[in-house]
Amino acid sequence: MNQKMYKIAVIPGDGTGPEVVAEGLKVLDAVSRKFAFRYETKIFDFSGRRYRETGKIVEDSDIEKLRQYSAIFLGAVGDPEVKPGILEKGVLLKIRFSLDQYINLRPVKLYNAKFCPLKNKGPKDIDFVVVRENTEGLYKGMGEFKDKDTKDEVAIQISYNTHRGVERCIRYAFEYCRRRNKKKKVTLCGKTNVLTYAWDLWERVFYAVAREYPDIQTDYAHVDATCMWMVKNPEWFDVIVTDNMFGDIITDLGAMIQGGMGIAAGGNINPEGVSMFEPIGGSAPKYTGKNVINPLAAICALGMLLENIGEHKAAQAVEDAVIKVVQKKLKSLSAGKMGYSTQEVGDLVVSFL
Repeated sequence: MNQKMYKIAVIPGDGTGPEVVAEGLKVLDAVSRKFAFRYETKIFDFSGRRYRETGKIVEDSDIEKLRQYSAIFLGAVGDPEVKPGILEKGVLLKIRFSLDQYINLRPVKLYNAKFCPLKNKGPKDIDFVVVRENTEGLYKGMGEFKDKDTKDEVAIQISYNTHRGVERCIRYAFEYCRRRNKKKKVTLCGKTNVLTYAWDLWERVFYAVAREYPDIQTDYAHVDATCMWMVKNPEWFDVIVTDNMFGDIITDLGAMIQGGMGIAAGGNINPEGVSMFEPIGGSAPKYTGKNVINPLAAICALGMLLENIGEHKAAQAVEDAVIKVVQKKLKSLSAGKMGYSTQEVGDLVVSFL
């Protein structure tokens, strides 16, 4: 029996976050018994409600506590009663940057052709991964106002890219592509024709690293062309590597072609430290408490978490169970249209385990 004890920090968050996290934890309980590993969880209340009541978000002392965990399982961040940006910066970005989770990993995988909005595309066509740099670029928050609130106002937002930050992201993409062992191709997604400083650096580093991986093909596409090809020929892609801003945009398009936000999961990864896994759809406040939100994205995020901590068979079993639910049971992947409640979908995944 595997006696290793995994410590998992759980951040249910806002809106429907606690509902989908509950289903993820239900699946974790079932899969841990099936594959005989031990774990313990601790809830961290980093939510809009707590912020409204106490003014507290994530503090440095909280980060030090999170460093002691094997992984973090996050529900959602976002409260309509809190000004936009406060929770996103104070929770998500604070954790990502403080724990140096420099990779955002987004698998884009279609499980059932009937949920794909693209004509004549099926699971064999839509199976790629976006590796997004997660701690630099425009999300660094660098910039300034000049002559604010006048007709001469200038707002400057800086895209901050370091050789070290770009190289470690690109290297991760090549290593991931090699482990994935499918089309063996890495595509750099950028904007070299306009953003000449940042993307000159990205392009130089990309081709320098590529020389170390002669078994892997490379190509380049502007971000606008990448969006076009994701719709027209998604089968062209295997691993896409890109910066923080472009990655944020193209992964939402990826979610739509794989069936919607209800199935889209992501990881904020520090390969040498503590990583955090989440459904990417946000807190969906209008569905809060109605037991209609799709928990599969959170359950897929749990599968990514299991893969990350080394429980590979358990991770595969979770994905296999999700595929069966999507192929055999659900009418839709959208909230309120699945034909099952949130809790019933979680129960279906457990039954297929």
